[in-house]
Amino acid sequence: MASKLHRNPPFRAEHLGSLLRPENLLKTREEVDKGTAQQKQLSTIEDDAVKDIVDLQIKLGFHPISDGEYRRHMFWGTFFPGMDGFEEIQNPDVDIFRMYIPDIAAFTEAGHKPGETVICTGKIKHVGSTYVDQWEYLKNLVPKDRVHECKLTLAAPNWYHLRYKEGKAYPKSVYSSDAEYFADIAKAYQTELQILYDHGLRNVQIDDPNLAYFCSEKMLAGWKEDKSNTKSAEDLLDDYIKLYNDCISKRPADMHVGVHLCRGNFVGSRHFSEGGYDRIAIKLFQHLNVDTYYLEYDTIRAGGFEPLKHLPKHKNVILGVITSKFPEMENLEEMKKRVYSAADYVAEGNGETQKEALQRLGVSPQCGFASHSSGNSVVRDDMVAKLKLVRELADSIWPGEP
Repeated sequence: MASKLHRNPPFRAEHLGSLLRPENLLKTREEVDKGTAQQKQLSTIEDDAVKDIVDLQIKLGFHPISDGEYRRHMFWGTFFPGMDGFEEIQNPDVDIFRMYIPDIAAFTEAGHKPGETVICTGKIKHVGSTYVDQWEYLKNLVPKDRVHECKLTLAAPNWYHLRYKEGKAYPKSVYSSDAEYFADIAKAYQTELQILYDHGLRNVQIDDPNLAYFCSEKMLAGWKEDKSNTKSAEDLLDDYIKLYNDCISKRPADMHVGVHLCRGNFVGSRHFSEGGYDRIAIKLFQHLNVDTYYLEYDTIRAGGFEPLKHLPKHKNVILGVITSKFPEMENLEEMKKRVYSAADYVAEGNGETQKEALQRLGVSPQCGFASHSSGNSVVRDDMVAKLKLVRELADSIWPGEP
């Protein structure tokens, strides 16, 4: 269990990993998908684009450097389809989905089938990291004394479970229960984290909109109405927290692990769900054994700061008070007031001063700028302006700190 406060990482000024892709990268990837360009061409463009975005992050004063997720189509990457026992299926039968899960509902309302449907078809086994080459390239772009700062984002372990109806996430002939299925997922994450650690990774962020869905009244109502469910939503949340804790239970003490919660960040800056953290705060902050929480807090859809009273003294919160969805700029002084307000709630819950609580806080955009490769409703100049504002906000509260 995480019981020691990790610092640097996380940092006072953070971003959530995904950054807007350059147009030539998007165009070439589309051509590769159509068969009119070669993968080698795309790889060269990706290499150059990653170099450029790393340089930009350093220039803007950021320490948790990412590769912008430039080699991915979606934020969750290729972890699941890269394992034995998982298979991506085309044109899935919509009957396998829980239609009230917020992202599934959004896809189907728009007339689309849920994208990148990956299903367990056999025993799950880790057979090699699909992230390690991305990491190796990134770490060689920064000075050796900054490699430990660089951040890699990973898929949530529950990603291909919540969306599927009871009995549809895996064959009963392969796994008799969620517990058996989750046990093999956890083993795969343990293996992945150790491989990445052995290659020098010390800063991990797991991206998980699913946990925020348990804050959605609409989702919870749909869950209750679904007679095929054999457990309550509360029970499933408990199962997911245990799954997380098992996944990271063997990580070395100097590997920082955080989890990012948002309510969806899709094409056109669309969000999928709403609801404050109040419903899940105690379980999220006190039962989930991560070091840091990267929380969406740019609009009222994420609720107030009151749930932060439940944050233990050995954990950090990065407040996503600046939106990455739209170009309009936030007011610096208003954002400072919000951060101080959040610190007051953290302080209240732990019997400490605002100054003491601030030592466990940082700031960021509420989500990435391009969770989907097409990106949000912003352009590069907007993104740069937002990142500069994050850095300025951090410097105004924690001067001289990274």
